[in-house]
Amino acid sequence: MKFSVSQSSLATALSIVGKGMSGNSTIPLLSGIYIKADNGMLEFQTNNLTISIRHKITANVEEPGEVVVSGKLLTGIVKNLPDAAVTFEGGERTLTITCLSSLFRLNTLDAKDWSEFPEVAFASACELPSEILSEMANKVYKVTSKENSRPILQGVLLSAHDNTLRLVATDSYRLAMCETYAASESTVDDFSLIIPGTVFHDVLTMPSMTEKILIGTTANQIVFSFGTTTYVSRKTEGTYPDYRQLLPKTYATAVTVDTEQFLAALRRVATIATTMPIMRIDIDADGQMMKLSINTRDQGESTEYIPASVEGSSMALSLNHHYVAECLVSAPDREKILIELQSPTLPTVFKSSDKINYLYLVMPSLL
Repeated sequence: MKFSVSQSSLATALSIVGKGMSGNSTIPLLSGIYIKADNGMLEFQTNNLTISIRHKITANVEEPGEVVVSGKLLTGIVKNLPDAAVTFEGGERTLTITCLSSLFRLNTLDAKDWSEFPEVAFASACELPSEILSEMANKVYKVTSKENSRPILQGVLLSAHDNTLRLVATDSYRLAMCETYAASESTVDDFSLIIPGTVFHDVLTMPSMTEKILIGTTANQIVFSFGTTTYVSRKTEGTYPDYRQLLPKTYATAVTVDTEQFLAALRRVATIATTMPIMRIDIDADGQMMKLSINTRDQGESTEYIPASVEGSSMALSLNHHYVAECLVSAPDREKILIELQSPTLPTVFKSSDKINYLYLVMPSLL
């Protein structure tokens, strides 16, 4: 095997497939990168038993062949090479890498032991606009649960109905939902599937992302295909909770505030909360004002006042300030945010509308 490729193209390819490597496996192949050179193309593959990634780039291939090499080692080498042509030669037991004055000889693994990339037959598939999907996923995936005991809540519910795309995520303490209308030239059939949150984010932030992304499902896998990249992940099994029953149909008080002003005030108040995540919010309907405060035994207290447009009755409630901050950062309309409250003991709903309609529900906290 012998081929040459630019350092920049190689580094990008390794960053893409690197997400499919196992970081601490005792099986060397799972920490390796499979490289196949043939017909002017390089094919890279990784597989950690949960995720399989394949990516292809063009290269000057003089002799075809295949090899498996340590992914961590190869990535570290390429990252530190100058932006010049990198030549690979060998493959059976050792691989020689040269770039200008640099030379490396790496031990290799037997490519014959590499598992073939999964061949998939879609039970269903849809093609979606990647830019808007990425923007939506970035607003909800952090809300997924971090608890391995509830894998269904580690996923993002992706659905389409009447040509409207919707993403929903919850960790049972809060819920984030965003939706947008798909343009007429991007007609989307009705579907619903659960995608692991970290997988969704990793896929949509890959540097090889194209204008459209094909998402397909098999009996036990989710497949993402775009450009020359294919990403296969294990499917999340189960039924997503009925989040609709959590969404209030009415409210007693509605508050509209400047999003940036709210976020800045919250961050100032929270500087005192090194161990206390709970923030008190007092809504003053008569004074058209919102008061933020945190009181801790060890550090003291902090208070901020924000002008607000209040409809309904005055109310006081307590929320986790970390959750509120994440909501404000993710709001698509950074000018104004609407807060709907039922009572201090029921969920608070934050809403923001723009190209993407955004809803964020937070369960109340106890001081």
